[in-house]
Amino acid sequence: MTDTEEKGGAAPDASRAAHDTSDAPPARSGPAASVTAPAEAAEPKQPRPGKEGKQQKGQKGGKGGKGGKEQAEKAEEKGPPPVYEPAPPARLAIHYAERARPALARTFGFTNPHQIPRVVKVVLNVGLGEAPKAPKALEAIVAELGQITGQRPLVTKAKKAISNFSIRAGVPLGACVTLRGARMWEFLDRFINIAVPRIRDFRGLPTRSFDGRGNYTVGLKEQMVFPEIDFDKVERIHGMDITIVTDAGRDDVAMALLKELGVPFAGEQPAAVA
Repeated sequence: MTDTEEKGGAAPDASRAAHDTSDAPPARSGPAASVTAPAEAAEPKQPRPGKEGKQQKGQKGGKGGKGGKEQAEKAEEKGPPPVYEPAPPARLAIHYAERARPALARTFGFTNPHQIPRVVKVVLNVGLGEAPKAPKALEAIVAELGQITGQRPLVTKAKKAISNFSIRAGVPLGACVTLRGARMWEFLDRFINIAVPRIRDFRGLPTRSFDGRGNYTVGLKEQMVFPEIDFDKVERIHGMDITIVTDAGRDDVAMALLKELGVPFAGEQPAAVA
């Protein structure tokens, strides 16, 4: 091959290179030259592991998941919830309705059943003058009253300040409980037939403790006559006042009512409660 042929063969390649460079845009200098090509399309975001766990939990134990179906099946296997029947009426309440009311109607000639007296409520009251100085003693009294009655006592407070006794208004001084309904009848039954016979040197309850309107109040010197009190846990011996409130309006009618309920008055024969 001659030198001219070599020169002629290289010429087309040089012309192609010149043509390619002429079409390319001119190079730029400066800050614009640092611009890079557009980034590739961003990948889709993956859910967080915490959310996945929550979704899985919802699928497992949700309403439409397996957990909800299993719980429903177990509930069907167990059947409907048990229906609790109400407690039977107290023994003393049955005695009052079946025997005491007809006897009182015959004795006093009551023609209207609303004239027959009934027991409205029973109030137990304990006063402790040393309560401001001995708060733990008051707590013990509240606990013992709760054991005796089966109801949470109410802490009574001083209504006004008395400087001679070092008492300020609002200071706790005792506790009281008001019983009505089934609890009242249950307490009266235990008090008349269990607690009263355990009183030391008992010879009958006094008959002069009526207030003139048919309400009867008796005082106890110690709380240990009730079988609910544990002797080993008693820190302090205290008394209490028990008031039986009736709607008789007269002392003789109220006394006849309490006799029919079996209250043992001094010199009187109480009625037998079956």
